[in-house]
Amino acid sequence: MYPPRNYPPRRPVRVRENVNEAIRVREVRAVFPDGSVEVMPTQAAIRRAQDMGLDLILVSPTADPPVAKAMDYGQWQYEQKKKQHEAKKKQHVILVKELKFRPNTDDHDYEFKKNHAIRFLKEGNRVKAIVQFRGREIAHVDLGQKLLLRFAQDLTNIGTLEGQPKLEGRQFHVMIGPAKVKEPAPVKKEKPASAPVAQPQPVSSNQP
Repeated sequence: MYPPRNYPPRRPVRVRENVNEAIRVREVRAVFPDGSVEVMPTQAAIRRAQDMGLDLILVSPTADPPVAKAMDYGQWQYEQKKKQHEAKKKQHVILVKELKFRPNTDDHDYEFKKNHAIRFLKEGNRVKAIVQFRGREIAHVDLGQKLLLRFAQDLTNIGTLEGQPKLEGRQFHVMIGPAKVKEPAPVKKEKPASAPVAQPQPVSSNQP
């Protein structure tokens, strides 16, 4: 008796959803390349699309009736991937950037981290400024609070303070978000002044 063979697992067959025979609704509003739109049975729309060498793709399944478009399936896939790529490019993930200070941070280190905060805020991210206390420094929490308020004040033009500084354990922290850019008010176009209308001159009755 031969030992059983270990065949590699079969890859799942990808089923094209909402395309041709996979469309489960009875009728669709079919859109064809020539611009014609017709509500018709799904099977009839599939046959008409295939006669054109195209696929019938359900593009709006929630409409009443659902909308299907006759087009090349490969071209449709390409357009969908292109749209997803453009949407990802427009998305901006807001990150929280942490900057840590000590209550006795010198001016050079302070300016260095402030410049970092300016860059983070201009990129659309949030900044979490933290003052850490060690040992006996916890007795001077007022220094940490003053440093954070100074930090927020220096970023007023490009950042917005999100709440007051908070003390948690041995850390004083505050959150600063990017300032919202105000859209300029629309400029009202002034109507051009109309030219003065010439008034008719009275005609004298005395003839020379």
